[in-house]
Amino acid sequence: MNAKPEPGNPTPKGRAARSILRALNVNSSDIEASAIITRDGHIIGAVLAENTDEGRFAAMCASLLALAERAASEISRGHMRQLLIEGTQGLMLLVGVGDDKVLAVAAKPTVNLGRVFLEARRCAEKIDQVIGDLS
Repeated sequence: MNAKPEPGNPTPKGRAARSILRALNVNSSDIEASAIITRDGHIIGAVLAENTDEGRFAAMCASLLALAERAASEISRGHMRQLLIEGTQGLMLLVGVGDDKVLAVAAKPTVNLGRVFLEARRCAEKIDQVIGDLS
């Protein structure tokens, strides 16, 4: 299955991912955007702001995840499950999905962290069940 769809022409897996992401964004008013990205930096499905460059965003998320995994390994922290970036305008959470995908979630600065962690993990599990491996 091709995990690198052309913009505006999503694959069936991309459409399934986008449907799950829309539900995530609708069910939590604190979640502003979300995306499923391959670990090599390609968008599978996304619900992002119009002005977001999907390709650049996906590449940066993949790079962040790779660096976090290496850092966790370097200090013997085991398998990296999630990465939290907190900024003045909100936070971004990256959650591993299976062996080949990552869920990126952007949330408001007032979000309850426990809730966003729980919602993101549930979403990641659902995406992994629905989409499975990309190979």
